[in-house]
Amino acid sequence: MALARDDGDRLRFVKSLYYLNDSHSDPYLHETIADLPLFERPPDWPEHDPLVRILAWTLLSNHFHLLLQEIREGGIARFMQGLGGSMTKCYNLKYKERGSIFQSLYHGKVIDEDAHLTYLGFYILVKNVLEMYPGGLREAQKNFDDAWAWAVQYPWSSFSGHISGSHTPIIEVSDNPLVDIMGCGDECKHQARELLDLHIDSHGEEYKDLMLEFW
Repeated sequence: MALARDDGDRLRFVKSLYYLNDSHSDPYLHETIADLPLFERPPDWPEHDPLVRILAWTLLSNHFHLLLQEIREGGIARFMQGLGGSMTKCYNLKYKERGSIFQSLYHGKVIDEDAHLTYLGFYILVKNVLEMYPGGLREAQKNFDDAWAWAVQYPWSSFSGHISGSHTPIIEVSDNPLVDIMGCGDECKHQARELLDLHIDSHGEEYKDLMLEFW
């Protein structure tokens, strides 16, 4: 099932990453923010109090990947529950469907090594986005500079913000462990090219225990 059928669905997902990452909850969230500029908080809401720290994200047509850092006990579980519930509710209302849009609960992995964090950051930001490059990963490998420039324009991922080192309402780059490890700009590009070669040549075997989906 496609989680995002059009750009309206994709934009709603982006908004949800920001507005649902908050200890304050609004049962009518999307109605409340409907007429507000992107990422503006309603004036009667309390100060933003995040549940998790989002380090990376990418939305694809039928799934999404998030790299989250726990900053309060139970924060990840609460955030993911709210995100899944909100997406299901909005999807069913818009497309007149019923039931959950997810086949199962979210799958998560705990990461405690820098090498694993680097690879998952690459997997979520680079591998996921370059798979959508015309011809897929192998064409991206052959035409890496062109594919990299193409990926920077993909709006439904934190890829572009990470590469430029730009702060966004969803992700802060200051003190971000993923930015510290992967770098930005040409440093990140060079490392990503090496990891893409490794990933394709090994079919993900090197870090298969970290993968959230099959190659």
